[in-house]
Amino acid sequence: MSSTLQEKRGQALRDLARELRQFTGLGASFFRAAATRSGVTVSDVQVVDLLSSAGPSTAGRLADLTGLTTGAITGMLNRLEQAGLVRRERDPDDGRVVIVRLAGDPSDEKQKISPILRELDQAWAKMAAGYNDEQVATLLEFLKRSNTLLQEEIVRLQAGPRAEEGSFSASVGDVARGRLFVVSPGARLIVRADPTMAGLYAARFEGPVPDVKVKEGEVTLRYPRRLWSLGAAQRTAEIALNVAIPWRIAIQCEGSMVNARLGGLDLDGLEINGGASTIHLELPQAYSNLVPVRVSGSASEISIRRPAGVAARVHLKGQASAFVFDKRNTVGSDVRLQSAGYEATGPSYDIEVASSAGMVTIEEFRP
Repeated sequence: MSSTLQEKRGQALRDLARELRQFTGLGASFFRAAATRSGVTVSDVQVVDLLSSAGPSTAGRLADLTGLTTGAITGMLNRLEQAGLVRRERDPDDGRVVIVRLAGDPSDEKQKISPILRELDQAWAKMAAGYNDEQVATLLEFLKRSNTLLQEEIVRLQAGPRAEEGSFSASVGDVARGRLFVVSPGARLIVRADPTMAGLYAARFEGPVPDVKVKEGEVTLRYPRRLWSLGAAQRTAEIALNVAIPWRIAIQCEGSMVNARLGGLDLDGLEINGGASTIHLELPQAYSNLVPVRVSGSASEISIRRPAGVAARVHLKGQASAFVFDKRNTVGSDVRLQSAGYEATGPSYDIEVASSAGMVTIEEFRP
């Protein structure tokens, strides 16, 4: 391609990018004008438009696409439902998921927003009629890819770090189950349940910040290898998890202090690998039959506490200088015990400690 053609193509692509940005901005202006005409908020118009163009959705998905918090979207849906514009119903395949869809007769006088959106659809259809089938197919493919790109950018902005504060978070969206995977050598690690949280998770770091990735409910925090030699006093990671969904947690550590306070969480399983100076686990109520908890590697002290009345069976595969299970002192290795009233068919914990430890304590506590 000649330099002249390259220059023309480059200018054309810049013009296209500029027009796309203007198109996006004018879309926002259209929503404001439609909101003023209808006597509703801009977000109301945006939600009705999303449900009209993309079909039924979850509240979490609507929160992601509008940039609103789950609390704000819930208040909005309450208002729209009372006005007869939307309705909410349980997903027949998963009763925990609520589906939002448009409601009412489109000709109903309460439907102030839909007629405005239909007028725009008709204007676009009239404009597109001037293009042949091949051109329409190209435009359709381009717009679909543009919409996907914009959705990815929205999620990226919502999940992105506030680097100046060393803080990360992400929207819960449509996530039904969460998984936390942490590679944290030499760090002070705190994991806790947060019953007030609207998002999927929130993490705060002191000292060097790890690589953070979030995809389809899986949160991965990994310190780069170049930071592994730094002492634990130089970095702290505190991670809070949303209690509205079940979680599976896996931690790889070396020389770390691990403190997990998980009361209120629906825990699917917990696994800690590698050596740690101390490991303190405060488990939540068990909601599933035989929730697995696995701890392996060396540690000076391992303390595992579970709510009073929650049964457990324990397998000490490693060697401990002292081992206490529900006030019973035991010595030796390859020890198998179970709590009073333990039944494999009921909600309980299956705890395995394959570690060389100075002190291992597994006991009940009253929250």
